[in-house]
Amino acid sequence: MNACPEYILFAQHGWADTNEEINQLATKLANDKTMVISPNLGWLKTWLTIEPLIEKVTKKAEEIDEKYPQTPWRIIGHSMGGLIWIEVLNKNPQWWEKIHSFVLIASPVGGADLARIIDPLSIGVGIASDLGTNRRLKADRITKIVPTLVIAGNTDNGSDGTIPVSSTKLSYSHFVCLPNISHSQLKNHPILVDVIQKFWKTSPTPALFEKDFSTVLIERLQFIPGMTDGHSKDFGKAKSYLNFERGISIKLWKNPLNILHIFVVNEQQECLYAGFVGWIHSDGLYQALEDIHQDYYELVIHGLD
Repeated sequence: MNACPEYILFAQHGWADTNEEINQLATKLANDKTMVISPNLGWLKTWLTIEPLIEKVTKKAEEIDEKYPQTPWRIIGHSMGGLIWIEVLNKNPQWWEKIHSFVLIASPVGGADLARIIDPLSIGVGIASDLGTNRRLKADRITKIVPTLVIAGNTDNGSDGTIPVSSTKLSYSHFVCLPNISHSQLKNHPILVDVIQKFWKTSPTPALFEKDFSTVLIERLQFIPGMTDGHSKDFGKAKSYLNFERGISIKLWKNPLNILHIFVVNEQQECLYAGFVGWIHSDGLYQALEDIHQDYYELVIHGLD
């Protein structure tokens, strides 16, 4: 490789993993002018807490920035690896201008539902509290500036077997959903090389899309305190709660443990979004839905919709 690389390619593994497989993916993506950096955070340490992992990746990025200050970065993060980089970049906005692209693969930016189930009160049960955290505000701040591709897998009509598709989506990112590819396969599946290289070749820019009513509604729901993106598998059990124009509706369902689930549905009775809140946030959800209903009613009454 040349003394001064054309690109620095950071590739970060996630929870309960090492850098072996993500490094294989990065090597396939790299050419002889690319320097690959894939820190091994340690399998056991990924079970504890995220802050030391963020510090380790930050320190490595600082070393590379000092050595190659003019070289642009490409960043890839699988699962928690993507969350780590969101935290790194949120704390270091001076690096944003040098990032060619940011690729999040199966990263639960909205919070991992399994982690919220393990640690519903965010009291710090191992890494669960960190994985269950909603980082959308941080990610939106970054991805408005940094060209970003989100890649999700879908093996069961709603998730990659571990992470719900909805928890990976961001307002200002390009999005690709790969059917029949599981969470673990997304570490280095061959199709990822084609998808990522295609994105790189487009001279990527931040994705700014015109938002329709359902998109705005879903985003508002996602920022309700305690809301966690969930799976749509129980959508058929839900009952209608609020109806809007254009056939958009909100349905609710409580599971046997009395956990309140919410679904956004379109005119074709397709589930556009699924989420849930724990017991302590149920009253807050009902109040938020009343606020949404009132806001929508006022828009219609005043002819602003």
